[in-house]
Amino acid sequence: MPLPDNGIAWPPAELEPITRWMRIWDAWYVGDPDTLTTVYRGTPTAARIDRPAQYRGGIAGAAARFFWGRPVGDLQKPGTQLHIPLASDIARASADLLWSEAPAITVDDEATQKRLDELIDDGALHTLAEGAELGSALSGHYLKVAWDRTIRPDAPFLTLVDADAAWPEFRYGHLIGVTFWWVVARKGQKVTRHVERHELDSNGVGVILHGLYEGTEDKLGTKVPLTEHSSTAGLAEHIDQESSISTESPGLDVVYIPNVTPQRRWRNDPIGRHLGRSDLDGIEGLMDAVDEAWTSWMRDIRLGKARVFASRELLDSNGPGQGASLDLDREIFSPLGTAVGSLNPTGTGSANGFLMAQQFEIRYEAHQRTVSELVLTALRTAGYSAATFGEADGYGAAVTATEVSAREQRSLLTRDRKLRVARPRIADIIEKLLAVDKAIFGTAVVPARPDVQFPDGVQDSPLVLAQTAQALSGAEAASKKTLVAMIHPEWDDQQVDDEVKLIIEEAKALGLSDPLGGFAPPANPNDPTQQAGNLNGDTGGDPAVPAS
Repeated sequence: MPLPDNGIAWPPAELEPITRWMRIWDAWYVGDPDTLTTVYRGTPTAARIDRPAQYRGGIAGAAARFFWGRPVGDLQKPGTQLHIPLASDIARASADLLWSEAPAITVDDEATQKRLDELIDDGALHTLAEGAELGSALSGHYLKVAWDRTIRPDAPFLTLVDADAAWPEFRYGHLIGVTFWWVVARKGQKVTRHVERHELDSNGVGVILHGLYEGTEDKLGTKVPLTEHSSTAGLAEHIDQESSISTESPGLDVVYIPNVTPQRRWRNDPIGRHLGRSDLDGIEGLMDAVDEAWTSWMRDIRLGKARVFASRELLDSNGPGQGASLDLDREIFSPLGTAVGSLNPTGTGSANGFLMAQQFEIRYEAHQRTVSELVLTALRTAGYSAATFGEADGYGAAVTATEVSAREQRSLLTRDRKLRVARPRIADIIEKLLAVDKAIFGTAVVPARPDVQFPDGVQDSPLVLAQTAQALSGAEAASKKTLVAMIHPEWDDQQVDDEVKLIIEEAKALGLSDPLGGFAPPANPNDPTQQAGNLNGDTGGDPAVPAS
């Protein structure tokens, strides 16, 4: 499919059921009260007490009846509706579970591995983690290979595209083409968009088509030269007659990574069924209820503040037209012109004046339990354990990996499910990254599909690992290599072998016996039991055989 035609609706009509929900999830993820109000009411400043939409069925009626969809009454001040950023907490936790530790990405060729380590640096890992957070909220994300010699003159790099800025095409669940867009300028009613199309040519080589369109908020408008805007002007000298740039290597240069599958809401939509499921899908009502309960709690605090009621006779005049006030911080009250009499303990006074304090009860416990239960239910529905968010801890400082796994089992199961979806797509895009590096930058790499291995989500502390290794060593149940690999699970085989060699050499230099009997102590020529060939202390029999 080429670049879009002039004048079509934008976003495309095929995406309308999808973009509607992505706007809702994006509003929860952003967490801005005005954005939530706009999504659910249609305007951030709506102040009518009643609206026809509240009586409708379907999504429109349900949204209008949400806490964030109700009009603000005349007696409720704007800004008193409070928001707890639960959606952003969930998205951040999802990314941390997946990318708190870098995966091992390896290929067989040594030179290619060295180049791959240069390409997959901290910047690339940050892009992957950022995509995981946004994908958690929007149901997935795109990764693409890009190159720009003004940014990185010697290598290609990975970039992220959000799921709500893409028009994808799938075949048997595999991405075969996608159109991205970005708004690069707004001036009055005119909206300028950069449209970028990724597809395969007739030979299976990945190509990228670029177009610049001037339209409106809901219309793509007319295609104009790329030189009309500074953000695309640099592309004009690189595109061919078909407005395309070749990757000069087989395969699409984009992958789509669903957040988690299957997709429930769009399972009958030809596009949506392949997009994955947002972590926020299905908990919108719970998050809305959390905000309503939190706002009610804060309203209780606001209304429960101690107040002093004073008769008009006790107020100080601020001058003609300026009203009157009572300074409660003043230690000595000046006598008034009219005798007010003595006040009794109830706060009542004479007919000429009174002073009375009032403080209402704040329903702290009821609100706390309500908010906590709603939050826990939302987390459980999203597929996470409360312990992942620091809730219901109940453990001391020394916690083993087994205990952590038990507490966070739901979160770890969700993590494993997401990794099974993400791992093959990450391998695909890294293979394409190597292919572009070879084709465009002329490096000597051997493009190959890498092996991507993520570390365990939960690891024992160094102290627990050391105690386990000591117990296995005493029982002669593991080799030194196995013990070193256990204590340093992040090391590769070469690092483990080097460490084992250093340990044995240091022990020999100090004249110490190996904890596992891996080598015998140095012979003592003055000890008749330690003659050559008899280093195990025996007075006869077979020569000593070092233990394995």
